[in-house]
Amino acid sequence: MQFGWLTLALSPSPDQDRVRIEQQMQQVVLAEALGFSDVWLTEHYFTGESVYNDALLFAAAVAMRTERIRIGFAVLQMPFHHPVRLAVQLCLLDNLSNGRIDVGIGKGSVYNEYEFAGHGMRSGDSRERLEEAQDILFRIFKETPLTYKGRYFDLHVPELRPRPVQQPGPPLWRSVISPASFTDCGRRGIPILTSRLPVDRIGERWKLYQAGLEAGGHDAATRARLLEQSALWRNVYVAETDAQAEDEVSSLLLDTRHHMMHVRKTLNPADFVIDPVNLNLWTDPTVSDADALPFMLSTGTIHGSARRVRDRVAELRDLGVRHLLCQTGFGDQSHESNVASMRRFGEQVMPAFAT
Repeated sequence: MQFGWLTLALSPSPDQDRVRIEQQMQQVVLAEALGFSDVWLTEHYFTGESVYNDALLFAAAVAMRTERIRIGFAVLQMPFHHPVRLAVQLCLLDNLSNGRIDVGIGKGSVYNEYEFAGHGMRSGDSRERLEEAQDILFRIFKETPLTYKGRYFDLHVPELRPRPVQQPGPPLWRSVISPASFTDCGRRGIPILTSRLPVDRIGERWKLYQAGLEAGGHDAATRARLLEQSALWRNVYVAETDAQAEDEVSSLLLDTRHHMMHVRKTLNPADFVIDPVNLNLWTDPTVSDADALPFMLSTGTIHGSARRVRDRVAELRDLGVRHLLCQTGFGDQSHESNVASMRRFGEQVMPAFAT
């Protein structure tokens, strides 16, 4: 198995931003030293989440401070990016990192309407914006000159420079959750990320992706590579004992949930209503902590002593997961706590799954 490290850390106040950003960089450097294969950066704005906010600029700094670890985005919120400028930025990053860039893209948060409002937008057409921008990105790495005329973009690109190291360009990933999306991405040969999928659904979804790969006519080597890349995101917390891990991660997760609910309640525009289809026990503000926490611990979190965590990871491996993205930091968790959990995972769990 390969293990990625994902950061979604929070700076609790503006006067801590500088320190928290440097701590993020220290954690990335440690992830590389511990043997994580990839680091994944998230993109959020205005509230201290994803404290660096600008994932692309932070990725450039990461490229300068690391040598081996791949640098991914999980995910870039496409409505906030012009696809041509993004393509240029990704090509530069691919050069700065010597070909270590992976690009997850999505339509943007379905909960944080204040992020759209802060960019002078609303989310109502985010799906259409994503599809158009995605079409441009998939094409621009392969065909220039490129002329494109759509609802949101009318452009002519003579040539894409600098030329990316990875050809035809950095891999474009999709975040997926529905069964149809697994099949569609498999058919199109797109690497996938998925988050907090219950254990009893994982085997089924991976089989759908594999069936899509076969239906798409991809050769055996391509199918094998994409199945190895396919990534599952989990919260991961390793402590000395199972009880300690459950107590500590529960507190961290609930603090994170309280922050999440507070900013959405106070910052989302008054006319914004979250589509109920997007809610679950964790994200629904009407659900109590007493019901929300067991849901998150059972469907999205691997926690415990190193021995228990190894068993949980082995369960995922046996279901076909070969690439686990580990979010080891939650909310405004201290740097020291995060690093301790990272070290336990890297030194006591990962070696058991070395290939």
